[in-house]
Amino acid sequence: MSHLKYAYFPGCVAQGACRELYLSTQALTQALGIELIELKKAACCGSGTFKEDSQLLEDTVNARNIALAEELQLPLLTHCSTCQGVLGHVDERLKQAQVMKPAYVEQVNGLLQKEGCSPYRGSTEVKHLLWALVGDYGLEALQQKVTRRLSGLKCAAFYGCYLLRAQEHLPYDNPFQPESMENVFRAVGATPIYYQGRMQCCGWPLSSYATMQSFQMAGKHLQEAIDQEADCLVTPCPLCHLNLDSRQPEVEQAIGKTLGLPVLHLPQLVALALGISPQQLGLDRHIVSTAPVLQKLGIS
Repeated sequence: MSHLKYAYFPGCVAQGACRELYLSTQALTQALGIELIELKKAACCGSGTFKEDSQLLEDTVNARNIALAEELQLPLLTHCSTCQGVLGHVDERLKQAQVMKPAYVEQVNGLLQKEGCSPYRGSTEVKHLLWALVGDYGLEALQQKVTRRLSGLKCAAFYGCYLLRAQEHLPYDNPFQPESMENVFRAVGATPIYYQGRMQCCGWPLSSYATMQSFQMAGKHLQEAIDQEADCLVTPCPLCHLNLDSRQPEVEQAIGKTLGLPVLHLPQLVALALGISPQQLGLDRHIVSTAPVLQKLGIS
């Protein structure tokens, strides 16, 4: 396996409300020997809201983000499904436009030029950390790095919306029957748990204007995973994590049930299997205690 190197797009949430995702991504990639060059000049992807005002706005902002990775001649790595969905869709759309609507790409690049930014060239790809683990690093290589098998831990994947459905082409998984996260679970010794809501929306996009409905959606998914005897939920998206973990006490009030299901970020789970300490992974930062997961694994 050749040395893996990426232009790293950490996004907003991982540098704020979900700082533990930033910490665990750094710890995991260092342990695997993956080099990250952080794009410190990158802007927020917009989480899909920019296009409500202007498609040109979303495309231009994210063309700039992608161009930063192109300057480094590296693929752009995200660890947020929402960022992946937005950036990946923009990249896909602009690559198509280079053939079908070149004048539109020229318009985008004209706006970038006015701001002194490099043009979008369509010379790289946008890749989520999950795809990097499955497609670039490889599950066999990952399995060989495991020093603490997560035997007996029942993990329920929560894919959410953007990772599977935002792009037309998904080379690393089947958007209707995904298995990539479950295959990662198996590689680190955990047991995958299947439940109905694993590919559905967490409710976060509704939370600002339909809060009760948002909490009910989150509660339904959490309860389904609990009914299938999951020890934890694992998500590749920090926005999903906010609705499923940070707001779980409010979700419990909304549905009138006690849940208490720990929700882990994907790199936290994998890094645990590599022997990295819970403290280094920020597992003490969660709203719902991760202690039951650590106790089941015999980690103090």
